[in-house]
Amino acid sequence: MAKVLEGLYYSESHEYVRVEGNFGYVGITDYAQNALGNVVYVDMPEVDDEVTAGEEFGAVESVKAASDLMSPVSGTVVEVNEALEDEPELLNQDAFANWIIKVELSDKAEVDSLMDAAAYEEFCAK
Repeated sequence: MAKVLEGLYYSESHEYVRVEGNFGYVGITDYAQNALGNVVYVDMPEVDDEVTAGEEFGAVESVKAASDLMSPVSGTVVEVNEALEDEPELLNQDAFANWIIKVELSDKAEVDSLMDAAAYEEFCAK
C-alpha cells in the first residue's frame, strides 16, 4: 500500500500540495513514484513561471515511462527543488520529502477542490 500523509491535498493525477501560509509545495505522491518506477529525470519550470490548477507544469521520466506533471494549484513558481536535477531518484526514496516546486498561491480556495488523505486513499484503492 502506498504511503499517504495527513494534512496534504491530493489531485486525481497523483500530485500533492502541502500548504504553508501563502505557499504550496507541489510534488508527486508515493503512489505515483511506485507506479513510475525508477525516476531518471524531472522536467521543472523556471522560477517566476506561472502555473495553473489542472494544467501541465513539467514531467517526470522513469525507466518505464514519462508522465506529465499537473499542477494542483495556481500561482507563481518561487522555487524549484534543484536537488532533483542531479538526483531525480530522491522522488523514489521519499516522494513526500522531495517536493518539486514551491508556488506562491494565487487562490488558496483551490485546495478545497482537492482530496484529503482519506479520500485519496479511497481513490487509489479503486
